[in-house]
Amino acid sequence: MSTLPHHPTPPPRAGHLVVCGDDALAQRLSYELAHVYGEHVTVLLPSVHRNHGPQIDDLARGGGLSVSVVEAAEPTDDALRSAGVSGASALALVYRDDRANIHAALRARRINPRIRLVVRLYNRKLGRHLQELLDRAVAARVGDGSAGEVTTTVLSDADTATPALVAAAIAGAGKVVQADGLLLRAAERPADERDPAPYLYTLALASDEPGGSPELLPDDAAAAAGRATRGRTVLETISLEESPATPVNRPRLPPGLPVATLFPRRLRYAILGLIALLFVFAGLTWWVTGDPPLRAAYRSILDVFGMGEPALGEGTGRQIVQVLSGLAGLALLPVLFAVVLESLGTFRTATTQRPPPRAIADHVVLLGLGKIGTRVLDRLCDLGVRVVCVERDPQALGITTAHARRVPVVIGDVTREGVLEAAHIGTSRALLALTSDDAINLEAALYAREVDPELRVVLRLFDDDFARTVYGTLRESYPNALTRSRSVSSLSAPAFAGAVMGRQILGAISVEREVLLFAAIDVAGRPELQGRTVAESFRAGMWRVLALDVADPADRRADLGTDAAPQRDLVWELHPGYLLRSTDRVVLAATRQGLAELLRGDRGGMPTG
Repeated sequence: MSTLPHHPTPPPRAGHLVVCGDDALAQRLSYELAHVYGEHVTVLLPSVHRNHGPQIDDLARGGGLSVSVVEAAEPTDDALRSAGVSGASALALVYRDDRANIHAALRARRINPRIRLVVRLYNRKLGRHLQELLDRAVAARVGDGSAGEVTTTVLSDADTATPALVAAAIAGAGKVVQADGLLLRAAERPADERDPAPYLYTLALASDEPGGSPELLPDDAAAAAGRATRGRTVLETISLEESPATPVNRPRLPPGLPVATLFPRRLRYAILGLIALLFVFAGLTWWVTGDPPLRAAYRSILDVFGMGEPALGEGTGRQIVQVLSGLAGLALLPVLFAVVLESLGTFRTATTQRPPPRAIADHVVLLGLGKIGTRVLDRLCDLGVRVVCVERDPQALGITTAHARRVPVVIGDVTREGVLEAAHIGTSRALLALTSDDAINLEAALYAREVDPELRVVLRLFDDDFARTVYGTLRESYPNALTRSRSVSSLSAPAFAGAVMGRQILGAISVEREVLLFAAIDVAGRPELQGRTVAESFRAGMWRVLALDVADPADRRADLGTDAAPQRDLVWELHPGYLLRSTDRVVLAATRQGLAELLRGDRGGMPTG
């Protein structure tokens, strides 16, 4: 089919962004890039009439955003060229099919060797290989020393959604930025708060009038003056407040083997049936042959198990008893062996998935151990949070991870009575419902609300509109409880957008009607930072230096935002007199205009305001 814009649009300008896909993530990503970062976005999708095509088309037609749409059944070379990949600064491939994304990435790199690629892949191992392959191809084709500025970033929904889900569960935080393994939240503080909780920086002061604009990145004098009369948004680290004397999910020896699982009720009945059968045929053999009781019992055991000699030359009664014994054993023994194998499997499961301790409390109940749940479980364990998992499928992806982490697992259907009670939902601190079924997640949340009306609940919901509806309804029904309904697409979009804009973009948060961006910036070559102290580099309403990367320049990680391991290479709350050197890298908060001014002259289509 021909590849043409769905409706007349001006040709994309140089340095624009291209998004390929038609699901919820493609829609959210396009909106994020156009609304938050102010970029022109071209969306390449199979049809504007299927999946989220109508919503993406609405962004292009009447959303007031710089978005255009191009239809193509597949991301062929002609389709990518029609979308403007030849002159684009970045391309996000977010099809649901890994194979389609890989093929499109290879084509795009051939068409435009300098384009920044962001590829959505579920297979993390394959993603690492693809990233290395494409980056090596860039180094081979770009010979002017600028290959390091061209990047390939492979992301998965599970990895990008994990920080926000974890933060919502353990701290109820909605506006979250991840940096250097830390979870940072933008918390809104009322003006009349007398003893504010410790925080890192004041990011914004609320507007003086309803509907006005907030004062972003105020100086210290303005922040101090505004605290008494205006609400403010502050940057905080998320603290777990765990007691250091309390062991949390540490490897430990099981308190005892679940011997009862070796002899379940069906196995006991089968063994009793076999014993009764042996007694019956032992009595018949003794009655027919007149042998002593022990000899008759021995002969009947051999007959039942098919190991006795044929009763040739013996009486007709003896032969009939032997045939009946063999037929009974032939019918019963397979059943017995099947029950034994089932019991061994149950015993193995019981020894690997320990039930939660009776006295467990202040834990997180994690429902669902699929791709998302497994990543969340890893992150919670890294942070030292007690976890109890609930999973319907004993062979689920995250069962092995839970076993390795010594995390208790309850195997069962959460819609059945008693399953959440087995996870001690009544003494937990939060419920994370992360199954792939919206109905199951919602049912678990409603049941948890009945047990504890003020329990913190985080729901994974696939549809954004449904998530908003559920959130509003639960807030009305339980006004004193903290409920978060999240779709993976809305959680993943900021991370994908940050990768599209460049690896130095860690995230973005909204403050009333304005947006603040968080970025990792190299000081070298930036006169606004280099050779200035932290206090001198601050520009009110534009940018503020928040942290210093103290890692050796040769050991610095390329991406501080998506690294889940707590490396702790950033130093926060810098002394105002610290002099920024050319070898330093800093993390700062900035407005779109401020970041565009700092990055002016950089290649790769950075924010333009």
